[in-house]
Amino acid sequence: MESGLISVDRWADGSQAYFLTHLHSDHTKGLSSSWAKGPLFCSRLTAKLFPFKFPHFNLSLIRILQIGSWHTLSLLSSSGSRSRVQVMAIDAHHCPGSVMLVFRGEFGCLLYTGDFRWEANCERAARARDMLLGAIKDEVVDIIYLDNTYCNPSYDFPSRQVAAQQVVNIILSHPEHDIVIGINTLGKEDLLLHISRELKIKICVWPERLQTMHLLGFNDIFTTNTSITRVRAVPQYSFSIDTLEALNTMHPTIGIMPSGLPWVKKGLQKSENLYSSFLTSRSKRGRWSANGEVRSDQPVTNIGLIERFHEYMYSVPYSDHSNYAEIKEFVKLVRPTKLKGIVSSSTCYIEPMYYLGPFCGVNRPAQKLHSKHESKGSVERAEAVSTKSSFHNDNFEESENKRIKTSKVKSSGFRLSKFSGLRRMSRGAKIYETNSPVKAEKA
Repeated sequence: MESGLISVDRWADGSQAYFLTHLHSDHTKGLSSSWAKGPLFCSRLTAKLFPFKFPHFNLSLIRILQIGSWHTLSLLSSSGSRSRVQVMAIDAHHCPGSVMLVFRGEFGCLLYTGDFRWEANCERAARARDMLLGAIKDEVVDIIYLDNTYCNPSYDFPSRQVAAQQVVNIILSHPEHDIVIGINTLGKEDLLLHISRELKIKICVWPERLQTMHLLGFNDIFTTNTSITRVRAVPQYSFSIDTLEALNTMHPTIGIMPSGLPWVKKGLQKSENLYSSFLTSRSKRGRWSANGEVRSDQPVTNIGLIERFHEYMYSVPYSDHSNYAEIKEFVKLVRPTKLKGIVSSSTCYIEPMYYLGPFCGVNRPAQKLHSKHESKGSVERAEAVSTKSSFHNDNFEESENKRIKTSKVKSSGFRLSKFSGLRRMSRGAKIYETNSPVKAEKA
């Protein structure tokens, strides 16, 4: 992206204000304890966790965004005139502190989802829905910068509540085993809390994760003492077949991978990390009901299933990202003019407008399945085996199952660049580059 006044989840020079949607490392690439390029706007909970991730950071740079309130930024254009940009943070229901951001100003209205989970039956998501509808009720949303991690009809995994119960039932079905669950340094706290409540046990975590849990207010549920519980959470990077086989030489142990990513290579090497591997072909899987019972063992196309990848390892479709149906409902609700995906390095990347274009607020020409984007310093490339020339309704989704090859690109994020008196519906927001300071005030 070209330089602009506002950057979201991007940390290079050239902006007057910087916004952080949440503290996962793929959104903080370029951010460090010594970073001091401008004011940094984030949720209150993210600000609370911030010093733990970035010790010695200059906390005077942090500005708190109150959830559900409009905040006004007074920005100085290159002409020397002041322009107002309003922003509202809305709960993204992804990990602690995560937010979506609604921007409005002379450029129109933009929505940046960051990473998000849009579960229809969740009370917390329902509050976010009402808040979002209130924020955009008098606006046409020109662009959604969309979490397109699972923007493919293949991804139909269940709600986190159902998946969490599946995890509990796996644990109950192995009463003599130790249980190892692979998680990130932030996120999936609700899963661990559900396990603790249902089984009436404490959960063992590593020391740094325990500090995070205490910062989040969970003081009595987690421990670092492995002798008082048979369930422990470990960092994703240490979760491997090799580790589980070593643990089984000492005591029966199974591993559980909670993730929306459903595929693992056949013939996974012992030392290979499970989280960085993907399946090249599908196998028979047992479908689990909401109460965790296996219904049958048969070939299926639905990937929202528990799968036993190895003698010692299960995968459960517990995801902090929205599945395809949830993304589609979100787009139908907002009806933007245009969509732009914020994830461009997925192994199954598809241009979001290809599937979701029919649900945008204007009639747009058909999109090819593949797209090529060029930007300063990086090139994005997604190449499809075949494309579909047009689409008219929901039925087109059922016949599409594309193989895609993608090359890695730089980290996600966007910048608003160049103000324009005219509303550029198909090009998004443009704000002039300047290095002047920013003033934030609650609207």
